[in-house]
Parts: sequence; structure tokens; C-alpha cells
Amino acid sequence: MSALKILVIPGSLRTGSLNARLAAVAAHELAQAGAEVTRISLVDFPLPIYDGDLQAKSGVPKHAVNLKRMMAAHHGVLIVTPEYNSSVPALVKNTIDWVSRVQDAHETRGQVFRDRVFAIASASGNRLGGARALAALRLILSACHATVIPNQLALAFADDAYDEMDRLKNAADAEGLKALVRQLIEVSQRMM
Repeated sequence: MSALKILVIPGSLRTGSLNARLAAVAAHELAQAGAEVTRISLVDFPLPIYDGDLQAKSGVPKHAVNLKRMMAAHHGVLIVTPEYNSSVPALVKNTIDWVSRVQDAHETRGQVFRDRVFAIASASGNRLGGARALAALRLILSACHATVIPNQLALAFADDAYDEMDRLKNAADAEGLKALVRQLIEVSQRMM
């Protein structure tokens, strides 16, 4: 059996992002659990705001096609999203909107979402940890017919969640991340 491959996508471009930091910790945890991990930045996949007229005129942007193919090369995907105004940021939604329109030969549109397992996490400086963004992201991915595992992580007070070794300080947070990683790996392996 080939190695289990997991793609980790932080949904923030901001320098010092709490979500990029959580994505790095999650990538390390996934690697420790035996997965082959690729962590990317969406800065490398710039996309215009989705517009059906633009798609009709110019097709799907090459960065959306490249990101879709990268997702297709992995068995599972972890998206770590910030929360903006109680929902997902435009960057995350726009990326999903474009990728869902990529259709390579011999597949249906959006098949990349149906054929992989998704996990979701969020980090926030407040006490909710981005839980409302996670609810919105779960809804968006479900509308794409993605399998989204039940476990998720909403890391509250994330600006003070790490020790000097960049590990989660709170035992409940660390165990929540481990549970998410275990479930993502287990479900991904079943779907391989």
C-alpha cells in the first residue's frame, strides 16, 4: 500500500497568522503519526474573485487547476481557517469556489471533493476558537459533497496556546488535535 498523503492548507496569508501556526503544528502531528504531509500556502495559488463570466471567457485559472491537482494527489486534506465576521474568510471560500469548477478529463466537476477526506480546524484569539467559521466551512465542503470528518479543532486563545517548543500547552487542545489527526488518517486509509 502506498504512503498516506495529507495536504495541509492554512486559510490565511497574514504574517504571524495563528492559523498558519496551527497548520504547522498539525502538519508535524500528522507526520509523527506516519502520514506523508505537504503544507502549502495559498499565496502560491493566487486567484481572482470567482466570477462566472470570467470563467466563461477565460476558463478556470491555472492556479485553481494546479491546486485541484495537488489535492487530487493526496488522500486527505486539512484546512485550517481563520474566522472573519463569524464565517470563513473570502480567501478560503473563493479558493473552494474555483477548485470546485475544475474538471479534468474522465471525471465529473468537483470530483476532487468527493474522492478525499477533509478535516477542519481553526485558531482564534477569542474564547470560541473560530467555531463559527468551522460550522460555515463544514457547510461549504458538504455542499461540495466532501467527506468531512466529525472531529474538528477550534483552538481558543490561540495567541497564548503554545509553549516555547511550539507545542500546544493545554492538554485538552493537544488531545483534540491528536484525535483529529487519528480520525483523518483512519478515514483516509479506508477511502484509499
